[in-house]
Amino acid sequence: MNILQINSVCGVGSTGRIATDLHALLSSNGHQSTVAFGRDTAKNCDRTIQIGNRLDNNLHVLQTRLFDTHGFGSMSATKVLIEKIRSLDPDIIHLHNLHGYYLHIGLLFDYLKEVSKPVIWTLHDCWAFTGHCAYFDYVGCDRWKGGCHDCPSKKDYPKSIGLDRSRWNYRKKKELFTGVRSLTLVTPSNWLAGLVKESFLQDYPVKVVNNGIDLSVFQSTPSDFRKRFKLEEQFIMLGVASTWNQRKGFQYFLDLAKQLRPDEKIVLVGVSEEQIKQLPSAILGITKTDSAAALAEIYSAADVFINPTLEDNFPTTNLESLACGTPVITFKSGGSPECLNDGCGGVVDRGDVAGLVAAIEIVRKVGKKTYTKKCRDWAESRFNKDARLGEYLDLYQAVI
Repeated sequence: MNILQINSVCGVGSTGRIATDLHALLSSNGHQSTVAFGRDTAKNCDRTIQIGNRLDNNLHVLQTRLFDTHGFGSMSATKVLIEKIRSLDPDIIHLHNLHGYYLHIGLLFDYLKEVSKPVIWTLHDCWAFTGHCAYFDYVGCDRWKGGCHDCPSKKDYPKSIGLDRSRWNYRKKKELFTGVRSLTLVTPSNWLAGLVKESFLQDYPVKVVNNGIDLSVFQSTPSDFRKRFKLEEQFIMLGVASTWNQRKGFQYFLDLAKQLRPDEKIVLVGVSEEQIKQLPSAILGITKTDSAAALAEIYSAADVFINPTLEDNFPTTNLESLACGTPVITFKSGGSPECLNDGCGGVVDRGDVAGLVAAIEIVRKVGKKTYTKKCRDWAESRFNKDARLGEYLDLYQAVI
């Protein structure tokens, strides 16, 4: 097989790592694989196509900020990409995140309809079927079901400080994204698959492929983390995110901090230097780390992992914690509850701080050791990266 993947980034971030992990698996099985990407520098991939350059990205950002036409910039860069695709002549084109200031979706989908090659599109969020946003749960918007307009998330990613073109974006996406002859959609969660079936993409087949993680890295890992930060006798509540904001539930950790006992501590990984300065003494802030091994040590040292996300697809942080034997407590948001099984933690109604406190108290009362084996067993049975990537190989074979 000859497979081309297209994503905003390559080898960095969750979607970029999925693309390069797939590339490695394809290459090791004797297939030809190429990853086309639009931003930053490619990592862990020996066969890539860079789409445009930083100037293209910046101009696309400017166009988005002023005119709210994200996905309709980078015209010259996309024309060059299409010529390279023609030359490469892949058997399958696998799309990931098409947003990210690097691609003209009109040109790309006109080409896809022209050549009629099998297309796989992994949706990592909701952007494909809205007129602007990547998520809408936080603001409680359902305009995407019938036609976006007057977007309440205009100033959220992809941010517009000028026009609101959500109505035009929605109509244009619907026109472009429907009518592709051989398109299969993939979602990491049943939650997102359900939303797709309510959207204008509902006529396409949808397959759920959960995110996977490297279980050889994310496992119970001894370390001196507790000693280093003088937390030997503390009950540790952990939160991890690449960026902490209201959508990720940052405020709920501030609320929890006001109710902690003297022998309890919150550890937040991924906070900015500015946020660290504002954290109360009950919260230990640690800046973002790209080291999976370091994260495994922190997950393993914690007593419970807290994910008070207000909107999410299928958060990898939940999986990483489970694989390290640490129970997870999450809000009933998006696909986050789907990560858990009986005996792996708890699910609390979205925004219910009292419920969050009660669920933490249960974990503390029975002890982490009660959960550890069940968490690890569940991770091994459902979130093995190699097994999940293997589902994509099976899908490639099926569509060919």
